[in-house]
Amino acid sequence: MKTIFSLLNSGQNEESGWLLCVCFDSSLQLHRTGSGTDCTQIKSLQPQARSGVYIIQPAGIKSKFKVYCEMLPDGGWTVFQRRSGPTVSFVRKWTDYRNGFGALKQDHWLGLKKVFFLTKNKSKMWTMRVDLWDHEGGTAFAEYKNFRLGNEKAAFKLQVGTYSGNAGDAIRGAYKGIDQNGYGFSTTDRDNDGCSPCIFGDIAESDCSFSEGGGGWWYSKCGSANLNGDYHPTGQHIGWASGLHWLTWRPPAPYSAKATRMMIKSA
Repeated sequence: MKTIFSLLNSGQNEESGWLLCVCFDSSLQLHRTGSGTDCTQIKSLQPQARSGVYIIQPAGIKSKFKVYCEMLPDGGWTVFQRRSGPTVSFVRKWTDYRNGFGALKQDHWLGLKKVFFLTKNKSKMWTMRVDLWDHEGGTAFAEYKNFRLGNEKAAFKLQVGTYSGNAGDAIRGAYKGIDQNGYGFSTTDRDNDGCSPCIFGDIAESDCSFSEGGGGWWYSKCGSANLNGDYHPTGQHIGWASGLHWLTWRPPAPYSAKATRMMIKSA
């Protein structure tokens, strides 16, 4: 496959003009730099805007940064997690999860700090959407109103409100006592999971991130949701302790999704 690199509208910089376009084959895709505070505002200002990488500047933040915007009929969504295969490892420590990793057009984690910058604006209400793809061609979703993250001092504590969807409310858990709402983010080098230890039958667990394969998440006594675990291909995706798990979906054995996406939209 031939790769074409083209600087479109030469002489314009990223803040006022066009982005560097990296395209494949012979079809060049042109993406206008976003002038909004998030993908939702860009879609509102430019109703015909296509999905792609845009530059945004959240209110009250001096720096700009790039995000991938899913421009859907119900508005522009800012993607902060995408997984579709094993190429990008999510076995990462705190610094990587704070700052982000991966390529925005492919599998990536945007970064907790950037999601915090977006959602710290309390004049806006945020919805988080989780999309799940299974290995049989089906899909499911979960949406949460009033999504927000705390700052780093609060370990980017998760806040979600009312749930809707058909994937089940895995954030609050498949059973009582494992609600991830209100918990800080955990990695193998930053433990905020509430286990000291947690007892599961005859197993004592003190570090959920470690037992879940090294992926970071808002673990609460481990819990029912973790989309940052080990990736498992079709045919080898059921029954693993670590996976792309949303355990209120496709029970009873742990089912690791084929692909996932997490994104937020403002109102």
